[in-house]
Amino acid sequence: MSTRLACVVFDAVEPGSVARFWAELLGWEVTVDRPGEVEIAAPDPDGLDVALTFLPARRPKTALNRIHLDLSSRSLDHQRLQVDRALSLGARRVDIGQGAVPWTVLADPEGNEFCVLEPREEYVDTGAVAAIVMDTRDPLRLAEFWSTAAGWPLTHERPAYAGLRSATGQGPWLEFLRRPDAPAKCGRLHLDLVAFPTDDPMQEAARLRAAGAVPLTPEAAPLGSGAPTNDPIVVLADPETNEFCLLQATID
Repeated sequence: MSTRLACVVFDAVEPGSVARFWAELLGWEVTVDRPGEVEIAAPDPDGLDVALTFLPARRPKTALNRIHLDLSSRSLDHQRLQVDRALSLGARRVDIGQGAVPWTVLADPEGNEFCVLEPREEYVDTGAVAAIVMDTRDPLRLAEFWSTAAGWPLTHERPAYAGLRSATGQGPWLEFLRRPDAPAKCGRLHLDLVAFPTDDPMQEAARLRAAGAVPLTPEAAPLGSGAPTNDPIVVLADPETNEFCLLQATID
């Protein structure tokens, strides 16, 4: 039994506007567009199914996010084109103390930080999103938890960095970077998991708790008992208090 990484969730004052920014920048498609939720995903049917979901927030962003996206580039010229395109769509340059680095740090129209990377061999086959990056005080501890949660093997392990990727070799990396002053909360971005339709979601919630997750809400009713398919079964926090949801699996 397992769960999989379903999406990166953005809380946004204007979810539709921020979703359109990211869809245009990444070349992705809007797959869900309804009041209170917009979702975009890569059009490649063979790619890893990790979507970006945009939900409404009551207040503007005020603090640094603990999670951000790194975007890939094929060449230095392509990196410059990606930066220019992002700026033309409404992004802005930001200084988060990065100093002189070969990547460019930007923020989307609601201030969510992201990086446009210089060409790197490890990201040549990831698609537009090279990595989902989480700042952490203990990269290995958090990587081991999310390896168990997402079902992705731990492939890179160093004192200041740990990385996971799907065993299929498709889609983005999930990376954990040591940052002693990492915020206590994940900010405007968080990760959501979904249980496979053939697995018992209550058992999966228990498995996540055994791996180190802490429940923040009571478990909801599973599918077949009247619960909406897009409602979380439970909201939890990982070992460094990053909140995430275990979602109901959609049954076609």
